[in-house]
Amino acid sequence: MANRVLDSWALIAFFEDEPAADAVEEILAQGAGEKHRLFLTALNWAEVYYSTMREVSQAVAEQHAQVIAGLPIDIVGTGDDLKLARQAAIYKATYRLSLADAFAAALAKEKKAELVTGDPEFKPLEKEIKILWLPAKG
Repeated sequence: MANRVLDSWALIAFFEDEPAADAVEEILAQGAGEKHRLFLTALNWAEVYYSTMREVSQAVAEQHAQVIAGLPIDIVGTGDDLKLARQAAIYKATYRLSLADAFAAALAKEKKAELVTGDPEFKPLEKEIKILWLPAKG
């Protein structure tokens, strides 16, 4: 079973029915079928929540949180693992990523996983981690 880390970009594309939504839905189905083990950092979960709350409403953010809770995704905390935090700090300093993106990349490295995203901010990390590129937003 291969590991995959979802970036918040992927889940937002899924919820907003962007061009990548079908690909994310397939990845989620593969996770449910135990073809892949799926991970999401707590920071990326928060990013999905606050983005939805800001752009739509807190009620819809809560609905999305409930959907995520029912998906085959392991949520990984960011405060308990200094090794993960150190790698995220290195990525943030080296590649000037957002903190949430740095943690997603660090988790992908730690889990030897593919990072699932369409966010071009990750381009400089292609030699550091495996990236499964999703179709860009329209």
